[in-house]
Amino acid sequence: MKVLGRLGALGQRLPQALRFVLVGGSAAAVHLLVVWLLVQGVQWPPLWANVLAFLVAFWVSYGGHALLTFAETSAPHRQALPRFFFVACCAFAVNEVLYLAALRWLHWHYLGSLLVVLLVVAVGTFVSSKFWAFAHRRA
Repeated sequence: MKVLGRLGALGQRLPQALRFVLVGGSAAAVHLLVVWLLVQGVQWPPLWANVLAFLVAFWVSYGGHALLTFAETSAPHRQALPRFFFVACCAFAVNEVLYLAALRWLHWHYLGSLLVVLLVVAVGTFVSSKFWAFAHRRA
């Protein structure tokens, strides 16, 4: 626990946008890795692999954003978790549509397509997370 506390304190010195990029980049790396493992290892279709990868990466993303990116908001988990899950699900719906378009109509490689899509969707996720999901509601 001391290590997490020290990392959190160190992370709080970084600008919020940079913290978002670091956490989001970690979640995106997990997302890409899971897709790659499922497509290459078990021969899943990329769109189905993307669904499971989203669910795995969600926990990396939520944990990192709650503990690092938006820690200063002190939004309680019972408020932030469902809101962030809603934001993430909306972002994933956009992700899946854009991913389908890139795979079907642009004929891009499945990993390159996903990387571009994740970067595009990240902007909306940051704005929604900052101003709604992790915004502390005063009772």
